[in-house]
Amino acid sequence: MDKNREKGAKRELKGTINEVVGDLTDDRSQEMKGKLQKNVGELQREWGEQRDESRQTRH
Repeated sequence: MDKNREKGAKRELKGTINEVVGDLTDDRSQEMKGKLQKNVGELQREWGEQRDESRQTRH
C-alpha cells in the first residue's frame, strides 16, 4: 500500500477533528485550518490510491 494513503487518511482525520473543535469553540481560525488539513489529506489519500491502482495495473 502506498504510504500516501495512510498519511492522507491521518491528515484527513486530524483536519476533521480540528474543524469540529474549531466550530464548537467558535474558533474560525482552527476551523479553517481543519478544513484545509482535511482537503489536503483527502487529495493525498486519493493520490496514494491512484498510485496503488497504477502499480496493480502494470503487474
